[in-house]
Amino acid sequence: MKSRFLSSLWRRDRRRLPADWRPELVALDIDGTVVDHDGRMPDAVRDAVRRVVKAGVPVVLATGRSWHGTRDLFDYLDLPAGPAVLSNGAVVVRYPPQEVIKTVTFDPSDVIRKVRDFSPTTLIAVEEIGRGYRVTDHFPAGDLTGEMIIETPEQLSARPVTRVILREPGRSDEEFLALADHLGLHGVTYYVGWSAWIDIAPIGVNKATALTDVAAEYGVAADRVLALGDGRNDVEMLAWAGRGVALGDAPEEVQEAADAVTDRFDDGGTVNELARWFG
Repeated sequence: MKSRFLSSLWRRDRRRLPADWRPELVALDIDGTVVDHDGRMPDAVRDAVRRVVKAGVPVVLATGRSWHGTRDLFDYLDLPAGPAVLSNGAVVVRYPPQEVIKTVTFDPSDVIRKVRDFSPTTLIAVEEIGRGYRVTDHFPAGDLTGEMIIETPEQLSARPVTRVILREPGRSDEEFLALADHLGLHGVTYYVGWSAWIDIAPIGVNKATALTDVAAEYGVAADRVLALGDGRNDVEMLAWAGRGVALGDAPEEVQEAADAVTDRFDDGGTVNELARWFG
């Protein structure tokens, strides 16, 4: 059985951190890492993040969310002006003041056609940066934020986008994994998330690719970054960072990509890892 307790276990090369190692940048996933899957942030998490900021270390939110779903958390955490990595790395926003500093797009038409041919009931959304989403129909309450614009699949396919979301409330996660396999998605990067959800981004784009540029702007090397996450869209980020830590709730493949596994979110996993360096 693989260990899931907080430890110095290194999964890639078994090396221990240098004795003088300290994080010079902290990258945090949001859902399941900073907030629970109902969107609630424990006071202890907020306090732990504030200690990082007080220490003068940049905190970068790195999420699959859009800016609409991230801005309030950025404000609630009292983060200083700086970048946030959004839409799994396809968008980077600097705030405040709000400025979109990077977008990567792709042609969604092939993906949308395959989805409609195989599963006509699957809900499809494409992101409209700074506005909301264009959608084929209404998503379950709370799934998306911002303005919802109902369009036909043909309209959604008409121009490049940063992100496509597939949602099928009536399917299990296992069935949605099968859908992803059946679609044979090529030329894009995709992640199967919680609750029958697939996020699709431009090929080769992920949180790590965006964080590479962000860290360089701060003059921080990747091996001096502490990253925490719990989802399949965190795999590249956890493998890229000098210390990548998976929450104990994370799927097995996410834990395998990390250097260490902390406690579950509800047991204070994020707080415990941050307290290790910013007690």
